[in-house]
Amino acid sequence: MSLSDSQQRRPQRQSVFSGADPACIDNDGHGENGDSSDPSLPPPTPAAAGQASRHWRDVFWLCVFLLHLLVFGFALALLGINRFNRADRLNIDRFTNLTGGANFSQASFVQYLKQTDTAELTETYWPFYGVAGGASVLLAWAWLSLLRIRASQMMKVSIHILTTYLAVVSVLCFWAEHFFWGVVFAVGAALQFLYVMSVLDRFPFTMLVLQKAVKMVLAIPDLMRVAYAFMIIMLCWMILWSFGISGVIASSLDDSGCWWLLVIFSVSLFWTGAVFCNTVHVIVSGMVFLVLMHGNVSAASMPSKPLLKSLRYAVTTSFGSICYGSLFTAAIRTLRWKIRGIRSKIGSNECLLCCVDFLFHLVETLVRFFNKYAYVEIAVNGKGFNSSARDAWELFQSTGIEALVAYDCSGAVLLMGIILGGLLTGTCTGVWTWYKRSDKLIMVGSTAILMGMILVGLAVVVIESAVTSIYVCYAEDPFLIQRWDAEFFDQMSEVLHERLQYRSARARQVMDQRFDQLPDESHV
Repeated sequence: MSLSDSQQRRPQRQSVFSGADPACIDNDGHGENGDSSDPSLPPPTPAAAGQASRHWRDVFWLCVFLLHLLVFGFALALLGINRFNRADRLNIDRFTNLTGGANFSQASFVQYLKQTDTAELTETYWPFYGVAGGASVLLAWAWLSLLRIRASQMMKVSIHILTTYLAVVSVLCFWAEHFFWGVVFAVGAALQFLYVMSVLDRFPFTMLVLQKAVKMVLAIPDLMRVAYAFMIIMLCWMILWSFGISGVIASSLDDSGCWWLLVIFSVSLFWTGAVFCNTVHVIVSGMVFLVLMHGNVSAASMPSKPLLKSLRYAVTTSFGSICYGSLFTAAIRTLRWKIRGIRSKIGSNECLLCCVDFLFHLVETLVRFFNKYAYVEIAVNGKGFNSSARDAWELFQSTGIEALVAYDCSGAVLLMGIILGGLLTGTCTGVWTWYKRSDKLIMVGSTAILMGMILVGLAVVVIESAVTSIYVCYAEDPFLIQRWDAEFFDQMSEVLHERLQYRSARARQVMDQRFDQLPDESHV
């Protein structure tokens, strides 16, 4: 599939983008490139554009997310208050101790009540999470600040240090006799090393894409302010979350009960953080797409207050789609990266290749309906999540850009930076916890890592949004990228040509092997 195929698709796709959003139409009723759409179609008029209001999408998931916030917020507040200043203030422990097992007698419970004066309190652990929140915000701020001057070096540091850091944390866990977590971090270090080795040849192109994404973000200063604003909002929710989690750790539950509650509340925080990150993703994608379509942020054809319009759509009509996609997208993307890395290094082991191919095709089917490029379509078209994901993936496959997207590792590199930020946050919190309450080190440290990953992720997602918007624009109309950066356009086109040739050669090789395995009819 050549670039000419993408250019042939341009008129039809531009009419979709121009008719879906009034902000994407200029005053003359033409598309965002300044020229008219498909000549066979009547040009959109300002009146028609004004009537093309967006509809609410995936409302069910919007209601589920808001209900989840209310229920979990109430539960967190209840658990935190129960142990604030006084043990069992709300008399909840009589219910929690019922989960301690059938052998928990009434006499044991009475003995426990006599010891409540010396029981642990919420404020015993809440300061630890204050350190985690402060360290996370500092790391996120440093990431965005250094982005302006040392972007390439930061990416390289994230890649090379993460494996070493995971290995060091694993050794420390073994030294502290936390064998399970030592094995977890050791396996993580091994997988990280194998993945980096398997995709090492892709890093030059990945760094090129990331540098151009940084260039785009720095050209729109308002995008940084959006990231800072959502960090503050997320930090406010984390204050309540850590308050409740501190009450859980200080409660009379045994370790098993505490861990179950920590897992449940951590999943809740992960979903909330993913929703916030993807909301920023939609806002930034809408802005970047507009800038690429109009040439630059100060172009006369740019709509008025584009950032506010993008923000309004993201937190109203498209918010349900964001909540829905945030449940599954991150896990599927991570699984896809790992399977691709392993698949490329299997070699001639046919049995293992067959198993990995099965998983690969299964994940590829899921990617068709859950991918991060859906957020660009949501920002521009305002469609539902599954429709946006399917349209984006079909666009990539029909234009051949999917080969370029699969070759790029920018998402994985940014994820490494997020994980490193989480580990640094967990280390800062864990050191203090070790001196104060070493028996609760793993509980506090693991939840602090999650807090750090989410807050650093809110900073990183600005760059990821720019990357996804660049790819969607390149698939929609390569001229948009050529007008923005001609040298980058040539480099992308060259890599795309190489990847398409590679896939074609590999397909011929597979077919030749299959034909060679067929029985020779002359000997039958």
